[in-house]
Amino acid sequence: MIQRSMFLKKIISLGLLLILLNGCAQSTALLGPAYTLGSTGNVLQAGLSYGSDQIVTMKTGKSIGQNLVENFKEDKEEEKLRNLLMIRITEVRKKLNLTN
Repeated sequence: MIQRSMFLKKIISLGLLLILLNGCAQSTALLGPAYTLGSTGNVLQAGLSYGSDQIVTMKTGKSIGQNLVENFKEDKEEEKLRNLLMIRITEVRKKLNLTN
């Protein structure tokens, strides 16, 4: 019973943190370049990092992370086409083996 109540407290507190900190994602765009500047002291590298992120966001309307997620997402139509092609290829292979 104690373990269950601790688990529920963790879930509830995690949920509250997610709700409260949800709006902080947009303001963290400067954290990467700020960390780079603080750790390396290289202003040029930090500026290039921030500038490239801003250019990608302006051109595509999405952040770099959103672009990555979209590029690696499986397309359902492509999957259906791939399945149909594989079925057709196996049928043709069977016919070719019968004629030999």
